[in-house]
Order: sequence, then C-alpha cells, then structure tokens
Amino acid sequence: MPADAPTGRKSEIRTLTTTAELAEFCELAKAQPYVTLDTEFLRERTYYSRLCLIQAALPPASGPKSAGGPAVLIDPLAEGLSLEPLYDLFRHQPTVKVFHAARQDLEIFFHDAGVFPDPLFDTQIAAMVCGFGEQVGYETLVKKIARQPLDKSSRFTDWSHRPLSEAQATYALADVTHLRAIYEYLAAQLEKTGRAPWLEEEAAVLLNPETYITRPDEAWERIRTRSGSPRFLAVVRELARFRETYAQERDVPRSRVYKDDALIELASTKPVTEADLAKSRLLLREGRRGDIAAGILAAVKAGLETRDLPKPAPDEPGRPGNAALAELLRVLLKAKADAAGVAARLIASAADLDALASGGRDMPALHGWRAEVFGNDALRLAAGEIALSAQDGAVKVVEVPR
Repeated sequence: MPADAPTGRKSEIRTLTTTAELAEFCELAKAQPYVTLDTEFLRERTYYSRLCLIQAALPPASGPKSAGGPAVLIDPLAEGLSLEPLYDLFRHQPTVKVFHAARQDLEIFFHDAGVFPDPLFDTQIAAMVCGFGEQVGYETLVKKIARQPLDKSSRFTDWSHRPLSEAQATYALADVTHLRAIYEYLAAQLEKTGRAPWLEEEAAVLLNPETYITRPDEAWERIRTRSGSPRFLAVVRELARFRETYAQERDVPRSRVYKDDALIELASTKPVTEADLAKSRLLLREGRRGDIAAGILAAVKAGLETRDLPKPAPDEPGRPGNAALAELLRVLLKAKADAAGVAARLIASAADLDALASGGRDMPALHGWRAEVFGNDALRLAAGEIALSAQDGAVKVVEVPR
C-alpha cells in the first residue's frame, strides 16, 4: 500500500536497499510526467554533505479513492547500492524532476557524480514567481496548497543512523508526497500566467556547475570586511585560500579550520610566529600549531609580500555611490514586485540595488525576465528618464519631459 494511504494501522513504508529495486522504481518513474524528490544529509562535521537518504514519489494514481502513486525511500548507505539508476532517471528528459529548494540537493549529486536532475522544477522558486513571498518554506506551501498538516518533529535527527524510526520515515516521505499537489498547482499557475520561462531561467542557474564550484582563489570574495586596504585584502585572500584548500582536501568544515572572525583578526594582527598565534583571541586551539598554524603563517607572509593586490569589491564600503538613488530603486523594486506578484528578493537583492546606484551593471536584475519586470525601468530611473510619483495610494512611474 502507498506510504501515505489513509488507514488506521501502521503504514508500510518501502525502503529501496538494492540496485535492482532502485532500477525497477526508476523505470516506473521514466513512464511518468514527473517525479518528486528530496534528500536528507549531514554536513556538520564535513566540508561536503554526506547523503543519508533520498525520497521519491510518483504522480497520484487516477481514481477518486487513490492515495497516490508509489512513494519510496532510497537508502544510499545500503551496502552495494549504486545510485546509477537514479542518475539515469535524472538524465531522462521526458520526466520532470521536482524538488523544493533544490540547491543543496543538487550540490550533493553534482559532487557525487557530476550529474544534475534535468529538467528541473524547484517549487520554492516557482512559489516566489507565483506571489507566495520570499524563500517560502515547504511547510507553508503544504498548508496553503495541499491543505495538510506537516509534522516537522524529526527535522533535526541523525539521518545516518540505521534503522530509521517510523517517525523519521514518515517525516521524510511527507517531503515528497505533498510535493505532488504543490507541483501540479504551481505548474498550472505558471502556465496560466505565461511565466514558465521565468522558472526555466532560474533552473539554468541551478543546473550550472559553476554554482557549486568553490575555488580557493575566490574564497576571499565572500569574506565581509570593513577595510578596503589592498594589502589587508591581500592577506585576507591568502588566508581564505589556505582555509578553503585545507577544508576541501581533508573534507572538514571551513569553520573547523578557523572562522571568519578569526580570519579577519589574523589579517589585522599579521602573525609571524607560532608565539604570535598563541596571542589570538579567536583562533581555535587546533589552529595554533601543526599544519594549520604553518598554513596561516605562510598565508600571511604571502599576502604581505605579493605585488598582486586585490581591489575592493563593488559593494565594499568606500566605493562611491548614490544613497538617494539606492533608496529610489528600493521603492521602484517594491512597486514593480507588488504589481507583478513576484517576491522582490527574487528580482534583486539589496546589494544589487546598492551596486546599481554606484554604477554597476553586471547583475541578474538587468537581464531576462527581471529586466522586463524591473531592470529596464531601474536603468531609466538611474539615467533620469523617469521619476516616481504617489498616485491613488500607489507608486507610479512618470516620464520625465525632455
């Protein structure tokens, strides 16, 4: 019987533990227009996520008494199980692969096998396009669309422990069984509004390998600093490069090497010896000796000696900008997002608006569907071709006479 069948007795949840079982299910999925999927993983102690469970459900079977098509758990920790049948399904173009907030799931599959589920439908992005708000959660969509309660009590459990409890298994399957109704509703809304191409643009980002590749040479760009000094940034760059390389090679969280606040402290104090490291307030004990200590000292030295000094990022403090224009762009974005029924954050971030006001032009908000909704008028506002006016309680775009 299906895992989500309405019955008073204990549900029979099927877990696939052999390659043959997985291949059989995936062949069934290939005959369907879509399959809903989710994963459970652990990442607290590793750099790369450890895949612990995969959930999958086929579309609801026809008939008024049907509880839905097969829904299963796939155990990637089962001895001898190969995920190749699943990856073959991922490559099968006629079947849409449906996830909610897919980025972390896709990162796992990319690093494991270099494969993406294609075509992809991300219900979180689709919900933002359809006016459900910013980064809407799965539980919210279950309540609003599927109109079902959702028990999240097993959210923070050890998914690597076997056997799974029934509570864990039931919780995990709910992440794909309710997803069927959510997908069908959102897909219909996108078709009705003609916004399906918008979702395809977003899926292209998720299906781009560059989204999941973290290069040590670029790791420093994610560090928030208050100083725009090129020499200081050079030390930050070298410390971030070493930390990322060390974490990737040993598969440990970068925070276990040293956290961002410790990195900034090291870039400020510029230690030369291990005795200097011992004076750090924020560096973990493991970072004051051995390979990490040696790497820190070498990174600081390289940053102080390099002639290749980095430049502050466009949104770094100190870059000349137009605060008044940035505020006007925020008003325009809110008005455009409300009129289109799209989450504003999906169109442009606060950093995008600040960069745009500072003269930046390399951002997603100025391309594709975002340009149609907001970007084109944002450029016109920045150029003084249009102004904003309050009319009848709403913000209106007004042409500026030439």
